[in-house]
Amino acid sequence: MFRTMAQCTDKIFSLRKVKDARPHEQLRRILHLLGNPEASLQVVHVAGSNGKGSTIAMLRALCEASGLRVGVFTSPHLTRVNERIVVDGAEISDDAFLRHMNTLDALINEHFEGEYPNFFEVVTIIAFLHFAEMKPKIVLLETGLGGRLDATNVVTPLLSIITTISLEHTDLLGDTHALIAAEKGGIIKPNVPVVTGVQNKEALAVIAQIAERNNAPCYALYQDFDAKAIVQQENAQHFDYVGEVTWQGIELTMQGTHQAYNAAVAITAMRLLTHELHFVFNESTAKFALTHVNWAGRFEVFNDIILDGAHNVEGVASLLKTLGSVYPNTPFDVLYASLQDKDYATSIQLLEAQAQTMMFTQIAMPNAVPMVTLSGLCTHPKKMLVPRWQDVIVKHNDGRLLVVTGSLYFVAEVRKFILNRVGIVR
Repeated sequence: MFRTMAQCTDKIFSLRKVKDARPHEQLRRILHLLGNPEASLQVVHVAGSNGKGSTIAMLRALCEASGLRVGVFTSPHLTRVNERIVVDGAEISDDAFLRHMNTLDALINEHFEGEYPNFFEVVTIIAFLHFAEMKPKIVLLETGLGGRLDATNVVTPLLSIITTISLEHTDLLGDTHALIAAEKGGIIKPNVPVVTGVQNKEALAVIAQIAERNNAPCYALYQDFDAKAIVQQENAQHFDYVGEVTWQGIELTMQGTHQAYNAAVAITAMRLLTHELHFVFNESTAKFALTHVNWAGRFEVFNDIILDGAHNVEGVASLLKTLGSVYPNTPFDVLYASLQDKDYATSIQLLEAQAQTMMFTQIAMPNAVPMVTLSGLCTHPKKMLVPRWQDVIVKHNDGRLLVVTGSLYFVAEVRKFILNRVGIVR
């Protein structure tokens, strides 16, 4: 029995992570023994290479502005594991997390001789138990890795969303856009509508084929809806939503053209959900909600320090495009750290082509790439190793942009450090 949250987190963080794609037989058996809590939930299931968290943040704001009680399951967390499971804006409490964990622990000891499933499966089970207990009107459920074999893919949702497809986790998901799309598209269920912001033609064709096989209505960016007339400003951007209706001049606090497309995905999803859940959603609600939405660690600005968890090539490309739009002709330095499972070589090439200085560091994780390795891939004339990234933050002078990126885990550490410092105002 776990008596403290520290004991609980020590246990779950010690569990193996997903090593390869595999069916989740034990997970399904556990859920069955628990009475299938996931079956009681009304779910929007979200997969994709990039944009999942941002799209869910927008959906949450839109749902809450429409008067709906919302449960949210996202990953990874920035500070503590409770952040992954939220209802009505409140993280799951330590007491509730412990209670559900002890229920699971007793079941595993009784039926599985103490053999736990992996970390993500455990947290997914706790999320299902919490949502079933709290009974939100809608649950926004983010996949962890892929889709077809993801632990969250035990639900039959009201709606599926596939945000983008890029080459990531190729050792597990495949090394082409089509193969990765097939894995992400595994969340599409028979007769359940799917909304997608995928722009890669090869990937979109696969998603359309899967949707057709499942008789699932498919709503695609550029074909069925769009974000047009996008205008970037320093503190916000504006765009027109064009679909079955046209809403002009929507203000979005999240920066970048890609976020306008994510917002268009979220608005389309909301319009479809009104048919299932029978609530009012209109232009004024959308404009109010999107003006107030934000997502930590995604082009998040603290004075002249920009935190962005761009962890793959597509994310870095979007980051650079947003920098060019929001801060045109403004020089910037980069502080970079990465994990082993990312295409950090290509990301570094993209960043060094525009940065004034490239600084490399590493975080205390077993799969972190050594800073020497990262630096060795960089040909920038002004590059340096930074064993203590904290010194860069402390010595940073306002008036010059510093972009912190490469890994969301790294961004989380830097964000926590900044928030704990006196004198830096968000």
